[in-house]
Amino acid sequence: MTAPASDQTRTRGRRTGEQRAPWILLAPFLLVFLFTFILPILAAVGSSFMQVTRSGLFGEQGVTQEFAWFHNYALALGDGSFITSIGRMFLFGIVQVPIMIIAATILAFLLESASARWPGLFRAAFFLPYGVPGVIATILWTFLYVPGLSPIIDVASWMGIDIDFLGPSTVLWSIANIVTWSYTGYNMLIIIAQLKSIPGELYEAAHVDGASPFRIARSIQVPLIAPALMLTTVFSIIGTLQLFAEPQVLQSVSPAIDSQYTPNLSAYTTAFAYNDYNVAAAQAVLIALVAFILSFAFLRLTNRKDQ
Repeated sequence: MTAPASDQTRTRGRRTGEQRAPWILLAPFLLVFLFTFILPILAAVGSSFMQVTRSGLFGEQGVTQEFAWFHNYALALGDGSFITSIGRMFLFGIVQVPIMIIAATILAFLLESASARWPGLFRAAFFLPYGVPGVIATILWTFLYVPGLSPIIDVASWMGIDIDFLGPSTVLWSIANIVTWSYTGYNMLIIIAQLKSIPGELYEAAHVDGASPFRIARSIQVPLIAPALMLTTVFSIIGTLQLFAEPQVLQSVSPAIDSQYTPNLSAYTTAFAYNDYNVAAAQAVLIALVAFILSFAFLRLTNRKDQ
């Protein structure tokens, strides 16, 4: 016996409504994501393949735009300062990222140990630097880097030690110190969240077997928080190539920092100082490709080691 047509229509309409409901709820997010993320990326990629030609001394005779193929990418790759900035950030990441991840892991272990006192207080204190904007954090640290203002330099001079935090050979590591101070607490919280997901039965079994805290950390905790370590490392690799605020602020007090010290600063200078937005778009695309390649290579390397 078949159901009446009205019941079939009502059932079909209910199913259609259930299928549309998730899309209706997701529509605001998808629209914002489309207009603030996807479209700007597509516009930047499209701009990187275009070339603007201005006729006349000041462009008063008209502006024409034409397809330039890979001409802008050739100009970007031919810019020695831009390539040097990528190499500088590669060195920065090799040194700074492991130090920051190791420090975040140690802090997470200390705060989640059974003997830790007031873990919530210290967790908030370690996370607090992440809440300070990068510009403000750099200004705060500038007072510790500039001679005449820094008590560290004054004490070192009193001891006969000459320290120059803003010199050509040290300013990169001064920036690394600011970044480490700002983001260690953020990475620590991600690792702590992974530590809290470890079943308590594993710790109980380890204690029954007489395992020391070091053995528990090495054999249980570190393997099980590997996904969090990989996530924080990938985020840090991407963030390294996006370094902008710290060198731009320190540029006013350190002659060693030029307008193309980091890849992002180089793209910014190309766009707003040289008014070459197409080459700047090509530089931005190249920065994104380098970040993707480095992150992909790291994930492949770690997955191969796990296998």
